[in-house]
Amino acid sequence: QVQLVESGGGSVQVGGSLKLSCAASGYIFSSCGTGWYRQAPGKEREGVARIATGSGNTYYADSVKGRFTISQDNAKDTVYLQMSSLKSEDTAVYICAAATYVPHGSGTRCTWTIWGQGTQVTVSS
Repeated sequence: QVQLVESGGGSVQVGGSLKLSCAASGYIFSSCGTGWYRQAPGKEREGVARIATGSGNTYYADSVKGRFTISQDNAKDTVYLQMSSLKSEDTAVYICAAATYVPHGSGTRCTWTIWGQGTQVTVSS
């Protein structure tokens, strides 16, 4: 079973930057994307950014658009999340996820199937 290991979390002041890394322990068969979610205390898990495996197309939540950048290094099986202009509301556990094609009806569907343990990001004023 491939595992995802996040790193790079920590404490930073408002307006600061952090870069998170998500390394896969091996090749992910039928990979269709990788993404970052976050969960703050008392709140639901929120999708932050994702990147398609093949095309490299990216998607960002409105709350982070223009401040966060997701990228991937296929040679290293690693996905990054560069976070800039951090706000206190960005404080959360950031969780990496990998999506794979799974059977769905007569075809397949890209589904989040592998999750990391998460890394804490704390933004303080």
